[in-house]
Amino acid sequence: MGILIALVPAVMWGLMGTISMKLGGTAGQQTLGTALGALVLGIGVNWLYVIPHRIVLTPAIWLTGLLSGIFWAIGISGQYLAFKDLGVSVGLPLSTAGQIVTNALMAAAVLGEWTTGKMWLVGTLAVSAIVLGAILTSARKRYTLPHAAQKKISPTFRHGLLVLALSTVGVMLYFFFTNLMVKIGAVRAQTFHANGGITYMTAVVLPQACGQILGALFLMTVVFRETRLIIGRRSLTNILTGLCWAVGNLCMLLSAANPNVGQTTATALSQMCVLVGTYSGIFILHEAKSRSQMHKIAIGTLLMVTGGFLIATI
Repeated sequence: MGILIALVPAVMWGLMGTISMKLGGTAGQQTLGTALGALVLGIGVNWLYVIPHRIVLTPAIWLTGLLSGIFWAIGISGQYLAFKDLGVSVGLPLSTAGQIVTNALMAAAVLGEWTTGKMWLVGTLAVSAIVLGAILTSARKRYTLPHAAQKKISPTFRHGLLVLALSTVGVMLYFFFTNLMVKIGAVRAQTFHANGGITYMTAVVLPQACGQILGALFLMTVVFRETRLIIGRRSLTNILTGLCWAVGNLCMLLSAANPNVGQTTATALSQMCVLVGTYSGIFILHEAKSRSQMHKIAIGTLLMVTGGFLIATI
């Protein structure tokens, strides 16, 4: 059952890019709409579970959730910007690979989830397979141009890669922060392990959603200069994107706290969203691919799934 719950984010997050592109709006509106959807679920979880079970939202839990949510806002806005430059079927595999690699290594090295030489060997092979798979999956179409011209990267593509790299750091911190706060003692281990981790991870959902809203509003007003669009229709319609993300997020948090799954495995399985996202980008958003690209995508997704499976077996 724990593994099945850990696979829910793969479906939910895989559909996010396609849904947001269909709904439209600027990256700021998409980020804010997603955050609003997360807030709706956060209020629901708090009302239906946290309050009835008398779970106390301590200052440490509020701080953890707020900072985690702000990191998320930075990461997800970068993803939306990258999707506009690269397309979902290219941007999502690259983003997925970056998240799997950074989260697996941080969880293994900092949280100590890889404790033996065999774990590190299998983990390294898995991460290598994921990276190679992402490179193949995101391969661009080759055009009939001089060899030197084929090597050039367009400014749009370069910009997409840059914001995607920055977003990977933000999303990694969002994933990692809830467990890191326990590791450094800011959140008590007793609180973290209570009720198999469910108490802590459900308590942090509402503060996290508040952090997402704060981060999204800051980005829209200060970074993107889109204050006039905050109440726009696209911000509201993207609540659907947020609900999709929030369901995956809740399952992700519960899986990371589950001692039978853990941070590394939960992250790896959740990032299998690349399968859903890549093929929905191709068949729903009609992002054109050549026959050669489709062959590479097939091999790349197989490598990424294999890498994710290997990490899960650790």
